[in-house]
Amino acid sequence: MADSVEPDSPAAVRATRATFLILGIIAAAWAPLVPFLKLRLALDDAELGLMLLCIGGGSLLSAPLAGWATARVGCRTLLLAVGAVYCVTLPALTVLPGVPATAVALAVFGAALAAIDVAMNAQAVVVERATGRAMMSGFHGLFSGGALVGASLVSLALWFGITPLQATIALSTVSAAILLSQAPGLLPRAGPATAGLAMPRGRLALIGVLCFLGFMAEGAVHDWTAVLLRFHRDADAATAGLAYAAFAVAMTFGRLTGDAVLRRLPAVMVLRWGALIAAAGFALMTGIPSIPAALLGCALIGIGEANIVPALFSAAARIRGVDPSHAIAAVAAPGYVGLLVGPAIIGLAAQATSLPVALGAAGLLLLAITAFARIATAEEPDAAPHPDRH
Repeated sequence: MADSVEPDSPAAVRATRATFLILGIIAAAWAPLVPFLKLRLALDDAELGLMLLCIGGGSLLSAPLAGWATARVGCRTLLLAVGAVYCVTLPALTVLPGVPATAVALAVFGAALAAIDVAMNAQAVVVERATGRAMMSGFHGLFSGGALVGASLVSLALWFGITPLQATIALSTVSAAILLSQAPGLLPRAGPATAGLAMPRGRLALIGVLCFLGFMAEGAVHDWTAVLLRFHRDADAATAGLAYAAFAVAMTFGRLTGDAVLRRLPAVMVLRWGALIAAAGFALMTGIPSIPAALLGCALIGIGEANIVPALFSAAARIRGVDPSHAIAAVAAPGYVGLLVGPAIIGLAAQATSLPVALGAAGLLLLAITAFARIATAEEPDAAPHPDRH
């Protein structure tokens, strides 16, 4: 394996793309397994919710440390080490006995997810800068595409009678092999080996709050749209499942075309219009009591949300005087809180009011991204061209 690789080399670009794709596959492979966990451990809905919060807890604790570790040991070392943990933990979650062991494994799974996410985004920022082209949305598009592939493959395997353990072992083995094959293209360093943990302050803290809102909207679609269609729009189970599919397909398309958008439009405009489109999708989904309106609303949310997080990550990484891996870790942590805790907040709000009202409120919160987009992208350097030139 080469000791170093140029960040603008084809090998580095391929490795970055492969890492995003793999993480999407493995992360989404977990979703079809949640009902099996519930049955295997005989959990009620409240207990399952608490178990799933272990993933968020692990992610939240890991993200700041991951920023420090990426700067210290480099993307390659961290991605290979944590990737191995990730690929082992997924199959273990299908067979571990008892609640305590499974809770610990879920926390490890979440911690590994956060560490890989921070390291691969740190590599993506360096590669994007070195190539001089907008690439972040395309990288995140591969994650979304991988999520579709991972969830589909596991669901199909289970439909054919393959056990969860067999399905996850096969998927983890293939993913680990792909990651190892791309190891020479992973960067040994993501930036200067600065000390300290990622602590969001000033504009970085604002970007973190906006990431929280963006991720919360994604979590709301993932966890609640099928419930909305099933119990508030009288859809059957199969039709209700199309809600997240509409969102995921639209988001994947939006991210795969997002780099071209970012080359032509300022990031502030992408954030503003993205948040407005997503908010309109929430309004359509919750305000018009029909199944087609709900599905169209989910697709609009996917299009609008597609480039919000990539643009915010890029803005955080460009803040002067902050190591990119630290900056990404600082804004990723509140993002994970939004993704994993936000849906629980929506559930509590739905209990106090109604699910359409709670989801509509989540859409209104996205307007804060529109309001603060200018500040979030304010400190981009003007002296030299940048791939996301604004």
